[in-house]
Amino acid sequence: MKKILAYVAIPSIILISSQLTGFTLSQSLSLTAFTSIIAGAIMFWRFRLAFALGGVSILFAAGLLDLQHFVEYANLDVVVFLICMMIVIGFLEERRFFEILVDKLMHYSGNKPYRTIILLMVLSAVFAAMVDEVTSILFMMSIVINIAYRLEVSLIPLMLMTVFATNIGSSATVIGNPVGVMIAFASGYGFSDFLRWSTPIAISSLMLIIGLMIIYFKPYLKTVESKMKAQIIVKADGSEIEINSQRKIDPLTAILFLGVIGGLVFHNQLEILLNLPKNTMLLGIPMIGAAATILIENVKARELVERRVDWWTILFFLLFFTSVGTLKLTGVTTLLAKEISFLATIDPVIFLFLVGYIIGLMSAIMDNILAVAFWIAVLDEMSALGINIAPLWWAALFGSTYLGNLTIIGSTANIVAVGMVEKQRLAHISLRDWIKAGALASFPPLTLALILIAVQTPFMT
Repeated sequence: MKKILAYVAIPSIILISSQLTGFTLSQSLSLTAFTSIIAGAIMFWRFRLAFALGGVSILFAAGLLDLQHFVEYANLDVVVFLICMMIVIGFLEERRFFEILVDKLMHYSGNKPYRTIILLMVLSAVFAAMVDEVTSILFMMSIVINIAYRLEVSLIPLMLMTVFATNIGSSATVIGNPVGVMIAFASGYGFSDFLRWSTPIAISSLMLIIGLMIIYFKPYLKTVESKMKAQIIVKADGSEIEINSQRKIDPLTAILFLGVIGGLVFHNQLEILLNLPKNTMLLGIPMIGAAATILIENVKARELVERRVDWWTILFFLLFFTSVGTLKLTGVTTLLAKEISFLATIDPVIFLFLVGYIIGLMSAIMDNILAVAFWIAVLDEMSALGINIAPLWWAALFGSTYLGNLTIIGSTANIVAVGMVEKQRLAHISLRDWIKAGALASFPPLTLALILIAVQTPFMT
């Protein structure tokens, strides 16, 4: 009952305070509807779709949204991209592509605890960058659970290190995280832009948190080392781990994977070659990959699409994007942009750090996708005011992904990992324990990333 009363109080406070600060009625109502969706998603996560449907229906009933703008603000390019990538990744997972690939790499860790941890974190980051954070964490957590079970050690530190590396790695490419896709379509940046600006920073940040995590979990790693000596589960040739290193990747599956990844990497060049608008093939490549997947699956294609696409989340995103668009339509984002844009003229570097940390803290509290969707609209308005927002796109990317490490609900990967552990009743972690380690995996890498962006700002336009 207290939670329900708190939920009712939050939108009510927003409605009253916005009216007192000079917002028009339409602006207050759109902001209240937006807040009701966010509060509902945070406080009643399992029913977030219901709150999104309810919030958007209020916008329709109040006359603040019509069908034309509903379609315009739904970000269908992002939605279709996610659907197609879910189909392709689901197909690869069912063919055990990633499992076989990691099997062939894991035996190189031998029975060295530090080497094992470094390999786990690097693999988590690489796979998050290559596919997406959710796919990476689903796969890597199965490896982590197996290692913890065999060694009879606590699962929590292994889970945390794997999740932290996943979130860092997800910032390296446009497909690593949904927020990267959203930023790419909003900013016009392509895969090569991410490789130029984001990937080097992600690699530097990953090296930093690997070192920090090894120091932070040093007592735990000593326990792991003693367990490995007493119970060596991995021989030099990898034969003691439950790995079938003789399994081979299906050639057709490998071709599909390389084709989609290669197409995304070179989509800018394809657009130039075909004389297409920027980022056309960023959407086209996943659509081609999904089409090929469906043809390969044949009679099982419908089952693949129904089972592997997270339709619940997709619909929630679509509705939430629409509610953010209504803030733009009613002028709320314009007001916010004007209120904070003066800071950019005072000191661009301070403003860069301010934006990065604000977006990051919002991500830690309400999930990075929701935070970035809101800030994209604000940055668009700031661009219209003549502010160079090029470095701010990267600040938004790193703030939302790196500070996603701070809390359990900071990113989808966190939620998925904790859900896997608690569903199988393997362990439990409190928010306090998460934040203690998460702060170390959030603020130092974000600070490093923002410093590196600030240094390169003169080259960004």
